Amino acid sequence: MSESVKVLDVVALTRDRPEHGLRRGQVGTVVLDLAPDVFEVEFSDDQGRAYATLAVPAEDLLVLRYQPEPAAPAKA
Repeated sequence: MSESVKVLDVVALTRDRPEHGLRRGQVGTVVLDLAPDVFEVEFSDDQGRAYATLAVPAEDLLVLRYQPEPAAPAKA
């Protein structure tokens, strides 16, 4: 999955992070590419105030997409 995660992507957690007060499904923004398959994600409230920033492995992130993917051409 990490090849599709990049800086400024909007992502959701795929597992709880209770030590940071975060639950599966919470949405954040990737702000740094820290290491292969590890990203710093910032979580903000509706007013844009950050309430958590943490390193998250790519396997715990789901990139949210707002545009449809183009359909693959049909094989003849």
